Amino acid sequence: MTLRRTELKRKTPLKAKASGIAERAPRQRKCANPACDVKFTPKIGQKVCCWQCGLAIADQPANQKKARMAIEQRERREIKVRKESLRSYGSYVQEAEKSVRDYRRTFEISIGSGCMSCGKSQEEIIADQGWKTGGAFDAGHFLGKGARPELRLLEQNIWLQCKSCNSGSYMHARKGHTVAEGFRLGLIERIGLEAVEELEADHRPRKYTIDELKQITAHYKALLRDLKKQQEAHL
Repeated sequence: MTLRRTELKRKTPLKAKASGIAERAPRQRKCANPACDVKFTPKIGQKVCCWQCGLAIADQPANQKKARMAIEQRERREIKVRKESLRSYGSYVQEAEKSVRDYRRTFEISIGSGCMSCGKSQEEIIADQGWKTGGAFDAGHFLGKGARPELRLLEQNIWLQCKSCNSGSYMHARKGHTVAEGFRLGLIERIGLEAVEELEADHRPRKYTIDELKQITAHYKALLRDLKKQQEAHL
């Protein structure tokens, strides 16, 4: 009686590492577009790193123009990313603060508020200070950001001021009061003593991450855009 041998077959393919053979790194090639220095891992028949470079080496002038524009856009994006990586934490704080102040100034003007410190109306302020660069109005902090940085981005701490009061000038201050005292009196008239004292007693630390600062900036820029659209719709 003869025994038949069955062929031995592997159920799983032999891996390079298991066999002791070093795994070869994927081969890279330089993009075929002369204006591009990118190296990439090509697929079968691929000569360029992206479709923009594919258009760049095409014969049609229109396609070449589109490709050049696409490459320029990519370069601008790369520059933006590099600039972003070099930004300091303080620059994000300043950008967030500006977005809050821009919104608060525009909102307060839109509802007809006057200067919180001197109490003058918008008409009076424009008549006296309308000639100033950047307009007659600012958005000022009730509790200064130097002494109270934890309230720097708090909406309830930012109100409309004329430029003179925001710069600390006594020219337009309430009679018998400093600019800061006038600000407090105006705020009590607006939101009440209890709310003002609650704000003054707020010492909670507020340390924002960069992502949180970006969100604050985006939020108040969006509010400002919506507010301006509403104003344009009523014109």
